[in-house]
Order: sequence, then C-alpha cells, then structure tokens
Amino acid sequence: MAMSGQTGPRTLRGEDHYQGSFITMSLPAPRRLLELACQSLLKDEASAIAALELLPRELFPPLFMAAFAGKHNTVLKMMVQAWPFPCLPLGALMKDRQPDHEIFQAALDGLDALLAQETRPRRWKLQLLNLQKKVHQEFWTVWSGTRADVCSLLEPEAALPVRKRGKGDSSRAGPSPPVAPVQVFVDLCLKEGIPDESLSYLIKKVTERRGSLHLCCKKLKVFAVSKQNMNILNMVQLDSVQDLELNCTWKLSTLKKFAPYLGQMGNLRRFLLSHILTSSRTTLEQEEQCIGQVTAQFRSLPCLQELCLDSVSFLKGRLDQILRCLKSPLQTLSITNCLFLERDLRHLSRHLNVSQLKGLSFNGLNLTHIRSGPLQVLIEKASLTLQALELDECGILDPQFMDILSALSHCSQLKTLSFCENPISMTVLEDLLRHTVGLSKLTRVLYAAPLESYEESSGTLHLGKLAQVHAVLKQLLQKLGRPDMVWLCASPCPRCGDRTFYDPEPILCPCYVSV
Repeated sequence: MAMSGQTGPRTLRGEDHYQGSFITMSLPAPRRLLELACQSLLKDEASAIAALELLPRELFPPLFMAAFAGKHNTVLKMMVQAWPFPCLPLGALMKDRQPDHEIFQAALDGLDALLAQETRPRRWKLQLLNLQKKVHQEFWTVWSGTRADVCSLLEPEAALPVRKRGKGDSSRAGPSPPVAPVQVFVDLCLKEGIPDESLSYLIKKVTERRGSLHLCCKKLKVFAVSKQNMNILNMVQLDSVQDLELNCTWKLSTLKKFAPYLGQMGNLRRFLLSHILTSSRTTLEQEEQCIGQVTAQFRSLPCLQELCLDSVSFLKGRLDQILRCLKSPLQTLSITNCLFLERDLRHLSRHLNVSQLKGLSFNGLNLTHIRSGPLQVLIEKASLTLQALELDECGILDPQFMDILSALSHCSQLKTLSFCENPISMTVLEDLLRHTVGLSKLTRVLYAAPLESYEESSGTLHLGKLAQVHAVLKQLLQKLGRPDMVWLCASPCPRCGDRTFYDPEPILCPCYVSV
C-alpha cells in the first residue's frame, strides 16, 4: 500500500541481525487519519480479526500499536499469529514500564497457537519475539508516523512468491519443510524469591513447547542461586548470552557449580564476576581444584571483550591462570577491590594481549607497596589504544605517580583519566597536567584533592584551599592552550563522607544544598 507524507523519505539503517534489506515507502495521509482508521476497526474486534488475512502488512504495525494501547488482547493474540515480519519487537512498546501481564500473556498465547498449527500458515514469517525493552524502538517510531520512512525486516514479500494452486493441484505438493524454532528474546534478572507472573508464564510456555520455542537471553544477571533460578537457566539457550553479571556473595564451591553453564556461553562478550568468597574450611587442594575448573571455562569464551572482576577473593597470586585461558584480546579489563600481588601486575604487563585494550580499571587495588615498573610497562604497551584509565583509591604515592607520567603522555587515544582519593601532592598534579596537556582527545580528568588542600591538624578537606588548587590548575590549562580539558576534583565530603565532585564548589552534594 503506497502512502505519502508531508516530509520526504529518508533512508533507515538497522543493526540487528533480522534487519536485512529495507524498503522506503511514503505515507499518503496525515498520521491522525491512520490512527482513526485503526481505532474504528478495533471497535469491532471480530471484523478486525477477520480482516487480518487481507490486511496490507504496512498496516500491521500501526494496528498492533493501537490494539496494544487499547488492550485489545484478543486482537493482539491473532495478530501475533498473522504477523508478516520476521521480528515482533513487543518489548520496545513496553519501554520502561512494567509489562501488562494480560498483554504479555496474549502475545505468548498467540505464539503458542501459531506453533500448534500442523500446517504452516501462508504468511508465517515470525522468527523472533523480542521482549527486550531497549532494542528495535526505531521500528515502532517509523511505523507510528513520527518518521517518514517505512521499513520492512528481511526481504520484501515479493521476494518470496507463493505459487497459486488449483483444487486438483494438492497432490503435487511436496512435504512441508521443517519449521525452525521461534526465538523469544528477554533480558533476565534472577533474584531471590519467586519469579514474577510474566516470567513464570514465559517459562511455562517454553517448557510446553520445548524444541519449537527457544528462550534466548542477551543480558543475564544472577543475584541469587536457587533451585528455581537454576531451572530457568536450564531453559535458556546459553549460547545466546552476550552479557553476564554474577553479582552474588558466592562461595567458591558455588561458583564451581555454575562453571559448566559459563562454558556454554560461547558468544559471551561481557562478564562481570563480583563478591566471590573463599572459605577457611576449604583445603588448599579443594580451592585449587575449584579455581582450575572455573578458569578453564574462559577457553570456551572466544568472543569475550570485557572482563570485570570485583571483590574476587581467589584472584590474589592467581591472575596468570585466567590470562592463560583468554582466547582473544580484551577491550576492557576491570580488576577492582581485590587483593593483589606484585607478580599479578607483572603477569599483566607481560602476558595480557593489549592490542585492542580501550578501558583499564584498577580501582580499589592497594598498590602502595607494589613497584610501579609493571604498571608503567602495561600503560606503555596499551598506549596506542587506551581510552579510559581508572586508578581510584589505589594508595598511589608521589614517586609511583611520577614513574608512570611518561607512559601516560604517550596514550594518544586517552579520553578520560581518574585517580581519585590517592595521597599525592600539588607538584605531582601540575606535572601530570603538563605531561597530558598534549593529548588532544583527553577531555576529562578526575583528580584527587592534593595533600596541600587538607587541614594539617584534623586531616579534613579544606574547601578554601581546594578552591585555590582548582584555580591554579584552571589557570595553567588556559596558559597551555587547553581550556576545553575539564579537571574535576573527586574526594569524600567532609560532612557526609560520600564522594563529592568539586568545580571548585561542591556539585550535587546534599550537604551543601541550601534548604
């Protein structure tokens, strides 16, 4: 159906796997007229359902949006069965609000009825029901009329001709090809307690249609281990997981039980592991066995790009075991709030493949008594690609910081640098500024309040002295031709203890907001 709008057509580009080729069409009538037509049709749900067989597919998205907004669940159920596109991005309509369970159930019931049909419907194209809220939003924007273009996912219908047959032609029809499983994509967050009503219903349908309905999950967060959560994991197509967060207070033995699941996530790109404890009751031999089984899973993660290890107790002295198992160069490495040995940092500087490293964070590592040589080598090796470096609360002293200044000055791609809450002097701050002022892409620096800005007697931050420090740095930036470089001090508030930013006055700290 050709339609034209008041604005000229624009080309829409998509990134999703299911957005292959695109067609640009024009909208012929004002958006309001289309809305009125959809609302009129939905007043008689039986007529609306009967019209689906002949409804031009250009009208499916606006009619679906109207049915969704008006909670015409029976129509939604039938529209899922007749959906003429490979992907139905239902989650994008839900946005940030909680999904209406009745709508959610209607969509799954429609999908269930579709899969129950022995004969494949002529217009069946649905391959993926996407329940993620932050993907495919462009699809609905286009079809709602707020954009002038109209796109179709995959090839146009004309590319898939259907041969008409007469009544006596059925004998020559070959067997129907096997129908590929329909994928349901959802972001999962597994917590304590019983799953919500919608997730429970989804698991029920996947269980009933196992083999023809695949539960896929790109973002998986696990906050608690329970029998119910493990049962849900057994339903997930684990090779669909791209972003995994294990944010639990687990014992090492519990992590060992999860290890086989990790090894099946061959497309994993980001992995956050947080708060893993070792037990005094575990023998050294048992501990080594658990660690070996966990680290071995990294060999099965060839796509891993971002590794974040936070408060992982078994890391001390064993970082080399993980490095040996990494199959591809990382883009981001974050090791925070862990116990660390000098040999761990030495292994990093010698064996980490930094050819693609863009982000490096060591926040909360105690580096006070660790020689700065390995850190200097690591920064120097990554200088061609490094864009963000975080060294907050590392206990770095003046001599250590001076040692890495030369390496920092070579980081031509560096955009952000943070070294908050380290006991350094004003002299080092000024030297750092002079060494990095030539880095054209460096626009934001979060620095520690220097020792000179604290009260000598009480050791508390003196805002007047800090303002003087900030003025000196700002003046130096102007003098060196880099007024665009933003230097913000980030230090604990002397009143509440929360980290507060100063420029030079406190920013967004409730202690300084006038009542």
